[in-house]
Amino acid sequence: MSAYTDLVRLLRDDALSGVEGKPALKERGEKGYWYAARRVGTEMRFIYIGEDSDETRARIERIEELRATAKDRQAERSRLVRLLRAEGMTPTDRATGSILSAMAAAGTFRLGGTIVGTNAFRLYEGELGIRLPLGGMANTGDIDIAQFEKLSIALQDQVEPGLAETFSALKFDSVPGLDKGRTWRWAQGGSGQLVEFLTPAFGSETIRDLPALGVGAQALNYLNFLIAEPIFAAALYRSGILVQVPRPERFAIHKLIIADRRRDGSGSLKSSKDREQAAFLIEAMAEDRPDDLSRAYRTAMEVGPRWREHIGNSLKRMPETKSILENLDT
Repeated sequence: MSAYTDLVRLLRDDALSGVEGKPALKERGEKGYWYAARRVGTEMRFIYIGEDSDETRARIERIEELRATAKDRQAERSRLVRLLRAEGMTPTDRATGSILSAMAAAGTFRLGGTIVGTNAFRLYEGELGIRLPLGGMANTGDIDIAQFEKLSIALQDQVEPGLAETFSALKFDSVPGLDKGRTWRWAQGGSGQLVEFLTPAFGSETIRDLPALGVGAQALNYLNFLIAEPIFAAALYRSGILVQVPRPERFAIHKLIIADRRRDGSGSLKSSKDREQAAFLIEAMAEDRPDDLSRAYRTAMEVGPRWREHIGNSLKRMPETKSILENLDT
């Protein structure tokens, strides 16, 4: 866990040192956002760095030092990745790693894109200091990326190059949908790998635009709970890739919700996988992070009757998990 934490820290240092321009703070409402300002031709370009925080300010104060030590950091990152692999941490496979690397380089995760689904589940190994279970619950061929629509608009920055260009270079083709003006899914010929973009819905589950990422996205209810307050994670590919994933406690509780609302039925293989992932994370976090888990569970249960109904229906099939959650505060 120490090596993994160091790897995430170094990747975050690199994310800032690689941005060209002078840091500038912009305030919107009660929040502040840092940008790197640089002139492009006759116009100023503002490249999003991150939300204002003590940690972000501390890195900005060290930005020249971070830029000067970039090569040393890359060597140390490579060493840490080798160490983590040797200790048995699950690496990201080549196909997924190449896609995540290209999306990271374009700015997908810098601009708030968050990996959800099983690829996020796989990345909790380092965050929680756990071994991934063998079998189907950790297997996936899809990459799901979520972003808040309001954030995508408010950032006033966008990926470069565009993700359509990035996917084309990786031999992906857009998957036609009912809304011909918006593309939210890409499939890679040969491998069958699928990349999908999602955004929270608060009612109608339509296709929305994510201008920061330059893509459409399928809006889904309950997704806002999942991707609120995401955390940074490191994918073990080459010398590491910095990505964003949901908080593990929110991921676990969200899985209880969607397991029950699957359109193909709560008895489907996907629903079963949802419950397995939720049970695995809840058991692990009840031991090491019970307060975080309890807070996420209470938050979801207090939203409303539909939320409680979905969670309750899943827990009827999971008596051991139900017992863990009900005894968190005792």
